[in-house]
Amino acid sequence: MAQAFAPTTPAERINVPIWAWFAVAVLVLGMYLITMENGAFLGHAAETSHEFFHDARHFIGVPCH
Repeated sequence: MAQAFAPTTPAERINVPIWAWFAVAVLVLGMYLITMENGAFLGHAAETSHEFFHDARHFIGVPCH
């Protein structure tokens, strides 16, 4: 009969540096601006961001109109 493998030591904690969390937050915000923002969050400034990211949206396959 096969024995089940049980961990003999507790899992080690991984320390993620603060700059990595900041980078993830900036990247998530950037992806939101590129793919989704059409005025719900930024209001009138969204028109500028929409035009700025317009070609990038089409390049990655996100329909925007």
